[in-house]
Amino acid sequence: MTTNQLFALFSDLALILVLAHLLGLAAQRFSQPAVIGEVIAGILLGPTFLGHTVSDFLFPVDIRPMLTGLADVGMAVFMFIIGLELDREILRGTGRLAATVSVSSILLPFGLGALLALTLMEDNSPDHRLGFVLFMGTAMSVTAFPVLARILTDRKMQHTPVGGLALACAAIGDVLAWCMLAAVVALAGGGGTGQWLLLLLVPYAAVMVWVVRPLLRRMVAAADGRLSPALLTTVLAGLLVSGAITERIGLHFIFGAFFFGVVMPKESTERFRADVTDRIGHVSSRLLQPVFFIIVGLKVDLSALGRSGWLDFALILLVAVSGKFLGTFLSARAHGVTTRQSAVLATLMNTRGLTELIILTAGLQLGVLDERLYSLMVMMAVVTTAMAGPLLTVFHPRPFADHSLVPPARDAQPPAAKR
Repeated sequence: MTTNQLFALFSDLALILVLAHLLGLAAQRFSQPAVIGEVIAGILLGPTFLGHTVSDFLFPVDIRPMLTGLADVGMAVFMFIIGLELDREILRGTGRLAATVSVSSILLPFGLGALLALTLMEDNSPDHRLGFVLFMGTAMSVTAFPVLARILTDRKMQHTPVGGLALACAAIGDVLAWCMLAAVVALAGGGGTGQWLLLLLVPYAAVMVWVVRPLLRRMVAAADGRLSPALLTTVLAGLLVSGAITERIGLHFIFGAFFFGVVMPKESTERFRADVTDRIGHVSSRLLQPVFFIIVGLKVDLSALGRSGWLDFALILLVAVSGKFLGTFLSARAHGVTTRQSAVLATLMNTRGLTELIILTAGLQLGVLDERLYSLMVMMAVVTTAMAGPLLTVFHPRPFADHSLVPPARDAQPPAAKR
């Protein structure tokens, strides 16, 4: 690297950290997740407001690949933490309600997203038509589990019946969404002479489950549940190697990082997992994720949309909101959940946040999305996430837990009537 490149890189990183932090705080002052402000910071620095000339001056073309590399590392670390925090205990005891609501909250938006893709196909001319249709359906089906959990904590709803149900539904939905995205990536991005490498996915998964997981369990037990320097190095190297393997065999690196988090030992390792999340997640959230958000925003260009572009955005937003909301709401009502709490659950499941941005970035890298549609989808993710706070204020105005909100199961026997 030349002196000019180092100067530009360090200056850009400083600008990113300060602006993302300030706008993240501003978003939180308005009861919004910090991710909203951080993405807006990237959009403000991009061509939408500054034009290509100024934006390219602030973030030179030869510097952006370096920033993108840091952003990719941030994505990998984030996906690892998501896998690490995917606790099976959340899913236990939820019964058919969480499974049914979660599947319904995916099927309806997926179907509507696929139909939307057919209407947008002519204007966007994707290279892989089936991959485009499946990707749009998947992108419409996403719920951001981390953002949802943060909203529940901020509003003191995490221990309410509807809060626990939302967490279970989002956890199930996240797993299903990543599986669908893996299929799309394999279909749209795994073609060519190296397609046979996808066959290595089976032995890779087997090694992770039956070799890597027991080794990690022994290492954690030997360290008495503490995060030693050797264990920290092992975790960091493991998530990167796992991501490299899935990228090489034709899937995206986010799946390898996520799967490495999933196979981390969960039983009696609460202290270890908390230390990992704190030490790795802190660096990621303060340095790597802001770079990712800025890179996402820099690629958003709304300056030349025109009337047809804004009409497409309105259609995308309508499909995203109605599909997720109705899929969740109708399924919850069918199981006897009250109308108000069904609306709360549907609002929470509509948050997309960072999870959606990662999926959209993968779609752009695969060539499934062009920059115009990518910009519209990023704006949809921002709007649907920002909607959650105001709608929850309407549907759930009281911050305290109400244990009578979700009625008992239908198969519960009513008390005997007095004669």
